[in-house]
Amino acid sequence: MALLPCAPMRVSEFDYDLPEELIAQYPPRRRRDSRLLAVLDALEDRLFTDLPALLRPGDLLVLNDTRVIKARAQAVKETGGKAEILIERVTGQRAALAQVRASKSPKPGTRLLLDHGVEAEVSGRDGDLFELRFSTDVLSFLDEHGEVPLPPYLNRPASQADVERYQTVYAREAGAVAAPTAGLHFDAAMLEEMRALGVHQSRVTLHVGAGTFQPLRAEEIEENRLHSERVEVGQQCCAAVRATRAAGGRVVAVGTTTVRALESASRTGEIRPYSGETDLFIVPGYEFRSVDAMITNFHLPQSSLLMLVSAFAGKDRVLSAYQHAVREKYRFFSYGDAMFLTPGP
Repeated sequence: MALLPCAPMRVSEFDYDLPEELIAQYPPRRRRDSRLLAVLDALEDRLFTDLPALLRPGDLLVLNDTRVIKARAQAVKETGGKAEILIERVTGQRAALAQVRASKSPKPGTRLLLDHGVEAEVSGRDGDLFELRFSTDVLSFLDEHGEVPLPPYLNRPASQADVERYQTVYAREAGAVAAPTAGLHFDAAMLEEMRALGVHQSRVTLHVGAGTFQPLRAEEIEENRLHSERVEVGQQCCAAVRATRAAGGRVVAVGTTTVRALESASRTGEIRPYSGETDLFIVPGYEFRSVDAMITNFHLPQSSLLMLVSAFAGKDRVLSAYQHAVREKYRFFSYGDAMFLTPGP
């Protein structure tokens, strides 16, 4: 008997109801003060400080060391109209790709006037993004005069406190415009505590783009494509992953960005050093090659990140965990609580 083809998965299958008051608008007083929902054989309500008890000597914790740049800047067009620039990616010392919000879409040749006499000229388009050429070093200008690019669901302007708290304590490589938020829960003392317990650590770099907040446009999942992001997975990390698994340890990815970096470097079946772009879209049915456990925050309904987590831990299992988290009033999204996930059906 012939097997009927499987119906395509739909974005609406990855939905859940979230009361607005559960969206965390501010971080907890201390990084480690978040709650942790452990999705094991059963659901366990824990604190993030319980994480070391869920890890084992010989496990490898892999962290994304990207650093968030102050990617938002206010500008004025030569005509006097206001514009807002959100850098998506710095492409050269004086060049960047950006979203530009203005009453009218700027055309090539338009000059945007920023603070302190700095100008950015629109030199072209790349899809929905604008190619900008600056009159000064982009990163230096943003570091001194830019604003922290908080996610759109944080209904407030960025504060001075966000400069520190919307950044992991191990951030090193500048280039992200959104934080790898699973890492926001760690402080230096907790990382050292896990080292002392025999949990090893390694780093990857994936520069998170603003596209991470964009909704999927097509209802059938396979018709969607993800934005491309820059990723670096070095020889040291690859060797650590191979050694950990050979010794029976687990590779524990901190965040979906780390998962995508490791899996992008493992597309041939074995993890190898990788430097380049990734648009890897992980959905249920994907075969994971380098990740054995995951730490992540709670993600938006119908998002590619929720699909990735569902691919790893099982869609029904994950959606059930989300329903539990809503009932128990966990805090959601970037400044919210965390999950520890093991593989599931």
